[in-house]
Amino acid sequence: MFLSVFDVFKIGIGPSSSHTMGPMVAANRFLEEIATGDWPRPRGAEITALKVSLHGSLAFTGVGHGTDRAIALGLCGLAPDAIEAEQIEATLERVRAEGMVRPPGHPPYRFRPDRDLHYDRNERLPGHPNGLQFFGHDEHGALLLRRVYYSVGGGFVLSEAELEAGGPAAATNEPAAPVPYPFATAAEMLEMAAGSGLSIAGMKRANEEARIGRPALDAGLDRLWGAMDDCIERGLGTGGVLPGGLKVQRRAGRIHEQLQAARTRNEMDPLAATDWLSVFAMAVNEENAAGGRVVTAPTNGAAGVIPAVLKYHQSFRATASRQQLRDMLLTAAAIGGIIKHKASISGAEVGCQGEVGSASAMAAAALCAAMGGTPLQVENAAEIALEHHLGMTCDPVAGLVQIPCIERNAFGAVKAVTAASLAMKGDGTHKVSLDVCIETMRQTGRDMSDRYKETSQGGLAVNVVAC
Repeated sequence: MFLSVFDVFKIGIGPSSSHTMGPMVAANRFLEEIATGDWPRPRGAEITALKVSLHGSLAFTGVGHGTDRAIALGLCGLAPDAIEAEQIEATLERVRAEGMVRPPGHPPYRFRPDRDLHYDRNERLPGHPNGLQFFGHDEHGALLLRRVYYSVGGGFVLSEAELEAGGPAAATNEPAAPVPYPFATAAEMLEMAAGSGLSIAGMKRANEEARIGRPALDAGLDRLWGAMDDCIERGLGTGGVLPGGLKVQRRAGRIHEQLQAARTRNEMDPLAATDWLSVFAMAVNEENAAGGRVVTAPTNGAAGVIPAVLKYHQSFRATASRQQLRDMLLTAAAIGGIIKHKASISGAEVGCQGEVGSASAMAAAALCAAMGGTPLQVENAAEIALEHHLGMTCDPVAGLVQIPCIERNAFGAVKAVTAASLAMKGDGTHKVSLDVCIETMRQTGRDMSDRYKETSQGGLAVNVVAC
């Protein structure tokens, strides 16, 4: 099993990797299928109009998660990793005014978001809770092309055929050439580490370099950390109210000012490190909630945990270096890849235990490794963090990635640091393995009611007045 660090961490836009980035990618893929012309159609027939239907969690929380906007932008040919913030509103206004999308390399297609995008809350597609159908019609309304895609978390998108052929593993982009350390479980990871004498980051690096080489890998890792750090700084420097109607005030900037003032006064506060950790995480997720540029880590809803822990390490440990930050990302990606392969990182599939829980486990492993932990201690840190997120529901108020998501990232980061510290105090031996914890998360997610899996039909979402 191989899942690249650049699959786990993707640069994109908020507020959701599965509900925003994924649908945008799916729209891009539908355009590509139209362009190939490799589909049956009557002689001379051409697609002139597009329609889309959203199913499952996408139908219930799509508006709050920006799915409608993502679909329109994607059908205009815009991609999550390349779109500029200043393009978004102007593009959407043009689509609404014209009732058309004009993707590069294609003729214009009729697409009226208010009429041609349907939220189907009755039919759940069989492959995954996040299902989308795209339809291409001719000028007379006849259906020429239909495609089904699934947004399976973290910005990954599978076609109906890919899901049937290989399930979630079809999204892992297995390289043609084998990698030297193809661990698919934590047990295999530890066995390979013991046999090779390498750290988890060292094995992950060897796998990545087998594909793209060291210069490209390091440049890509630096780009990821740069995007994460930029997101923290933007979040710390921005105030105001988040969009969506809940009127949630952005707090990271105000808290940051208080922490800076206390530092200037040389106040000794035993909670200061935790406060800094929390504000870093909240800054990222306030940016995400505002639709800003973030990095899936492993999802948008959990995007603040890992950057906060890396920033915490950089800020409070004198030994932090660029190479350590690279190794932390590699270690986190190794853990995230196992979790995705054996369970899920999708809130719509397993609840928030798969999002913030996975992020906390990844961050705990990364910090433990940076502190000099052995592979056994790193695995233990990931297990501790994930174990204490088991059963966490995904119940966003008003379908927005704001309450409880922003504060939840802060707590996920704090748990990650606590888990790393506990693991470092031991020798790596423990009763519950990471593999057992991951399987428990999968089973818990399977048994969890759909009301608590990103549908806003239960929990806080129905007990908090959303106006």
